[in-house]
Amino acid sequence: MPATALFAILRRIGFRGILIVGVVLGGIYFLAPDNIRNAVFGALLGGTPGQGSTAQGEGATCEQHAEACDFSARVLGSTNDVWNAQFQQGRLPSYGTQVRAYQEPTINVFSGSVQTACGGATSDVGPFYCPADRELYIDPTFYDVMESRLRAPGDFAQAYVIAHEAGHHVQNLIGATQQQVQGENQNQTSVRVELQADCLAGVWGHQERADLQITEEDLREALNAAHAIGDDTLGQSNESQFTHGSSAQRMRWFRRGFDSGDARQCDTFRVSAAQL
Repeated sequence: MPATALFAILRRIGFRGILIVGVVLGGIYFLAPDNIRNAVFGALLGGTPGQGSTAQGEGATCEQHAEACDFSARVLGSTNDVWNAQFQQGRLPSYGTQVRAYQEPTINVFSGSVQTACGGATSDVGPFYCPADRELYIDPTFYDVMESRLRAPGDFAQAYVIAHEAGHHVQNLIGATQQQVQGENQNQTSVRVELQADCLAGVWGHQERADLQITEEDLREALNAAHAIGDDTLGQSNESQFTHGSSAQRMRWFRRGFDSGDARQCDTFRVSAAQL
């Protein structure tokens, strides 16, 4: 689905809160079981390319949550528009993996639990990406969690969730998830992965900025939300236990992608820990 078709529909709803940076990042992965977390942060596992932007939910799920299935597929279509262009232009961090064309992921809207190529998962995990089957997974009830628990309601906050997971797919394709900085542990690698996904989501926002009519007020709200879900703001005082980055880091890397619109500026693996 072309982005223009998506945003023609979404303009009628309103744009407040679109780029709620990392609304899901802290809450989702803190709850994720090891098999899902390792799938996201681990080495490239291969798998079969996705089949476009179709929402591959079980029939009963999409019958019950038709709007969520349709919305999710349309937003993924928007991210596909952006990343198809970025891959064609070669505007990507380079990790020695030659990727000439973007391979579009699919999105699976499920209810309750789901079996993936990365293992089984329940709705408690929240939205996630599995590199082994190149699918994004989301239970539509998570949108309620965003409103009630994470205090991030709104259609565009929901759209950002999908854009962030699409960022993990980009990382998978270009080999970013295979990177390891010498001397760093898994938590430190996880921080670099998540901050890069923040930055890639910012690139998506930059590319769609005109269509989405994002205002400075919208951006300030997004940055405030990013601050609210940093590891430190969420109550983690031991920096060695950070898995997603501090509030300041999250805001900085999202803003880097949003301001530049250049994914090559999102190479969190080529900077020192002090520069993150």
